[in-house]
Amino acid sequence: MSKRVLTTESGAPVADNQNSATAGVGGPLLLQDQHLLEKLARFNRERIPERVVHARGSGAYGYFEVTDDVTAYTKADFLGEVGKRTDLFLRFSTVADSLGGADAVRDPRGFAVKFYTEEGNYDLVGNNTPVFFIKDPIKFPDFIHSQKRDPFTGKQEPDNVWDFWAHAPEATHQITWLMGDRGIPASYRHMNGYGSHTYQWTNAQGEAFFVKYHFKTNQGIRCLSSDQAAEVVGKDANSHQTDLLQAIERGVNPSWTLYVQIMPAHEAADYRFNPFDLTKVWPHADYPLQRVGRLVLDRNPDNVFAEVEQAAFSPNNFVPGIGPSPDKMLQGRLFAYADAHRYRLGVNHTQLPVNAPKAAVADNYGRDGLMATRNGSRHDKNYEPNSYSGPAQTDAALSAPLAVAGYTGTHAAPSHVKDDDFFQAGELYRLMSAEEKSRLVANIAGGLSQVSREDVIEKNLAHFHAADPDYGKRVEEAVRALRED
Repeated sequence: MSKRVLTTESGAPVADNQNSATAGVGGPLLLQDQHLLEKLARFNRERIPERVVHARGSGAYGYFEVTDDVTAYTKADFLGEVGKRTDLFLRFSTVADSLGGADAVRDPRGFAVKFYTEEGNYDLVGNNTPVFFIKDPIKFPDFIHSQKRDPFTGKQEPDNVWDFWAHAPEATHQITWLMGDRGIPASYRHMNGYGSHTYQWTNAQGEAFFVKYHFKTNQGIRCLSSDQAAEVVGKDANSHQTDLLQAIERGVNPSWTLYVQIMPAHEAADYRFNPFDLTKVWPHADYPLQRVGRLVLDRNPDNVFAEVEQAAFSPNNFVPGIGPSPDKMLQGRLFAYADAHRYRLGVNHTQLPVNAPKAAVADNYGRDGLMATRNGSRHDKNYEPNSYSGPAQTDAALSAPLAVAGYTGTHAAPSHVKDDDFFQAGELYRLMSAEEKSRLVANIAGGLSQVSREDVIEKNLAHFHAADPDYGKRVEEAVRALRED
């Protein structure tokens, strides 16, 4: 079998890949050494801008199989028949740290699924928690700035983290999740995933429903304490990547069961909580979990950069039967996610193999731009409508219309009967065992006690007191004890 021939980018064979061309033996390098210059120039350009959030990620391919009939609620074709399978790619990630960060840290985890459906790609972008820290996207850049490295010290600062939370009482629910036992998953396989946002399903009759997605791990929930996590990071900063890679290579394919909560659209206006508030959950007693199917991961990417780093998800990638809700955070992300990928990867990132439709064909009038690979032929027009054979609109809406009314302006969200920033955080605290409560209090106090300003500490303590008197009392006592040491 003959050896493959090493070539330059233009396909010319390379004579010597060990020695640069010089002006005589031991002389200076020659500018005419095209192979050397090409290698160095390409090397300088290998990195692309990392994600501002969710930079540190892992991913795998798999499939989704429908196990239960949900056609009464959605006309989405990939959910239309029990037993139907759809290929997918799932990317896990941490949120706050950079691409070089560790896996086993106290941080929410991204859980982003790209379904390669026959009606186009459907992206479901969520986390491993059912809620988030804020409810309005205008606060998102400020929130992330407070959690990232400080511009002066170059490291994450408790003063910044807790000062933002002191001014964001709606974060109390997510803080209680994050500082609790599920704040550091033992692996990506041993955590749940959630759509987190509220989405809309529409059935074939045009009836609309609001839904929340719950991916329950079939491996069981496993988490790490802060001490265990520190030990894991010291041994393998890539612990979650290692675990996912090795499990799938061994044929131990992780899986999740998908459930949804379903709310008829007409019930949203009078529900006791704002159903579109990302800082709140829908109690299961009101809207029980209904099983939909199972998600299985069974193949590792061949190239992490090409298939994990360049994987691009946008919650605006819907298919017929699925659409957005008035969830403000979701509405902001409909723009922000796709825009981030256009910046990082270019306007033609949807043509990359991991992002391109696999069971459908992308056919539109997008042309040109960096790295364009699909520009059409001499017979294809680049405008619409036209008198030729170009693609035409269907006139069939993907989802039901959302009713709007009132005057434009910077309005606060509409108030519902039980809307407040603390009730559900208190409910979560009261569900915990005595041991879970102790660990939660210790985790919060460990960070809050490092804050330099007393007024910031007091504002945060007030939030925990408002959630539950015992919760607030125990956190306050633990913070004071640590500050007196």
